[in-house]
Amino acid sequence: MNLTSAIRRLSPKRSRPPRGTPPGTIRGVQTASPTPTVIDVIAYDKNGANETAHHVELRDPDEATIVELLAQQKVVWINITGLTDVERLKRIGKILNLHPLALEDSTNLYQRPKIEDYGHYYYVVTRMADVQHKETELEQFSLFFGKGFVLAIQEHKGDCFEPIRARIRGGKTSLYEHGADFLASALLDAVIDDFFPHIERIADLLETLETNIMARGQKDIVQKIYAMRQELMLIRRAIWPLRDALAIMFREESPLIEANTKFYFRDCYDHTVQIIDALESYRDLVSSMMEIYLSSVTYRLNDIMRTLTVISTLFMPLNLIAGIYGMNFHGDKSPWNMPELGWYFGYPFALGLMGVVVVVLLISFRLRGWLKS
Repeated sequence: MNLTSAIRRLSPKRSRPPRGTPPGTIRGVQTASPTPTVIDVIAYDKNGANETAHHVELRDPDEATIVELLAQQKVVWINITGLTDVERLKRIGKILNLHPLALEDSTNLYQRPKIEDYGHYYYVVTRMADVQHKETELEQFSLFFGKGFVLAIQEHKGDCFEPIRARIRGGKTSLYEHGADFLASALLDAVIDDFFPHIERIADLLETLETNIMARGQKDIVQKIYAMRQELMLIRRAIWPLRDALAIMFREESPLIEANTKFYFRDCYDHTVQIIDALESYRDLVSSMMEIYLSSVTYRLNDIMRTLTVISTLFMPLNLIAGIYGMNFHGDKSPWNMPELGWYFGYPFALGLMGVVVVVLLISFRLRGWLKS
């Protein structure tokens, strides 16, 4: 992951409605490769005195079927993937009596995570890790839940809810014992827990960077550290507001949330606290790693400058000697002029003098400790 992609993921380009658009206007998400709108419905209940659990799964049902399931089943989970079919979203919102402002927020991406109480239902919007990407790619996830229904809206295909679907298909699950609020808490718990693998992956990368940070030739170490920092900030922006919102869910009294379900919302809150604690620790570690790296770069630069200074110092007296003997003042003109020019051993004497000077300087530098690495 390079530096540019990290910045783009932290500050993605937002598609905003035109100026003057009335509040509550629902706009579809149009991208270069839009995800077609697909609706999945899972409804479940317990039959009669023998408490036989059963469920119904439908792929892309019509609105009449959804109305029928809402009248017959205890809990109806409607999952919408893709935000291109606005008219169908409006019809489902009308069936569930959802406020247009809440539906507008579900289609306007990059909402700040929050929880809103609309009286007969709750609206939750948060960020969900995209399972299609190994790196931390987040998408918006909206959740409506009220008496007997849960409506989940996500941007792209693929999610972390398959274990919950498997539990419903298996029949032996506590989901059958509770209402829609319990299913909503399970979905939120899955969304939050899906951040932990990304946190662990970042921890492993930071450990690798920490071991290689003092190695030579790591020119891209700054970009890697900065990318890790941006990824931590991306997750922090998604989790921090959700923590405050979940605190409301288990502290306030609401007819839509059973007393037993509040414990599960509190468990979701605890998981967000764990993630935030890990993020703060790793963010401090990233800052420390950057300081260590910059210190190591400064140390290596000083080491290089010291070596170059020693070399320059060794050649300074040699240049002086060579400069003196290069003046060519012949001795036949004056007894004071360069008597060595006519001497048989003049050239070896000059070279030997240079060698003695170098040896004396090296011994002096060694005694002073200037040649220690």
